[in-house]
Amino acid sequence: MHIGLIGLGKMGSNMRTRLRAHDIEVTGYDRNPDVRDVASLADLAKALPTPRIVWVMVPSGEITTSVITDLAAELDKGDIIIDGGNSRFTEDFTHAAQVAEKGIEFVDAGVSGGVWGLKNGYGLMVGGHKKNIDILMPIFDALRPEGPRDEGFVHVGEVGSGHYAKMVHNGIEYALMQAYAEGYELLEKRDDIIKDVTGTFKAWQRGTVVRSWLLELLVRALEEDPEFKDIEGYVEDSGEGRWTIEEALANAVPVPTISASIFARFVSRQPEGSPAMKAVAALRNQFGGHSVKAVD
Repeated sequence: MHIGLIGLGKMGSNMRTRLRAHDIEVTGYDRNPDVRDVASLADLAKALPTPRIVWVMVPSGEITTSVITDLAAELDKGDIIIDGGNSRFTEDFTHAAQVAEKGIEFVDAGVSGGVWGLKNGYGLMVGGHKKNIDILMPIFDALRPEGPRDEGFVHVGEVGSGHYAKMVHNGIEYALMQAYAEGYELLEKRDDIIKDVTGTFKAWQRGTVVRSWLLELLVRALEEDPEFKDIEGYVEDSGEGRWTIEEALANAVPVPTISASIFARFVSRQPEGSPAMKAVAALRNQFGGHSVKAVD
């Protein structure tokens, strides 16, 4: 199988490497000439066998819309576009209708795994017609973690459902990170009683009900910088948490924990900061390679 991949940043380049390691031929395009395989979208289209499959892995919003618009101009009826970025699910409806005018198929894929996906595989949540998902399964199988397919991949439903599931996933992620971070701050505060904060979290990694990959990453971050002296407690949000709350409001679903985790990130952007938000910043850096603000 041979696919095109647009966007060769942290995740895109790792995905290309993983796909190639699983015998999927990949031709990549990026604005950075140092990482791309072809110089233009037109060259990408020419390099791919028909019907073409192109995975778009660029930042959500205007950039995704621009890339899909330009890409559709180079593709033909029966080709498939996969949006694997963090697009809002409502944008999928627009993009699918847009490319359908040329008979181009559209699939949305929520992708989780961050910078660790190359080694561990990526959790995949996809939306689209079953006929397209069946065609794309060798790609999804190459990207997902080893083990049972249904523990790392789900065909959620029609177009938009993949990104909807990823949106809720990220909302939950926000809340989990905040809970670990607040626990860290309380342990760190009572240094008269707690003599080994890092060791306490490490001891929770096996057997306890709070064990998780996020906990493992927090331990990793603490071992690198036990007091987070080199990190400011400033935490961005990439959008999915806000969208989750907006959907909850629209559907009268209470999400107080997720809401609180978003508001905590807003607090982190105030001058005072907090130890808990340093922990959240460190966690985002660990799993996603998201940048942190260094202490002056």
